Amino acid sequence: MKLFSCLMALLLFLLQAVPGLGLPRDTLHCLEHHGYCFHLKSCPEPFAAFGTCYRRRRTCCVDTTSNFHTCQDEGGHCVPPEIRCLQEQEGLCPRRGWKCCTEV
Repeated sequence: MKLFSCLMALLLFLLQAVPGLGLPRDTLHCLEHHGYCFHLKSCPEPFAAFGTCYRRRRTCCVDTTSNFHTCQDEGGHCVPPEIRCLQEQEGLCPRRGWKCCTEV
């Protein structure tokens, strides 16, 4: 998890350093508070809404328990419901109804 945080900080620094490549201000604010940008209008449990992302098109959700991670953090991939997983795993996907799979 520390490696992910370091890589994210480096990415944000590089995006701010290059003119025209920066993320929207609301997205930066979300990421600075270790939030995730979801397509949903409300945040799933155990997340709490913290504002918006991508110019108010997504919701910024902050983990309230700090022990729940996104699917990619756990090494999985988010897939739509019509795709069958050979092996599902715990992890949160940003789109409603999608599931986290380690093997498709």
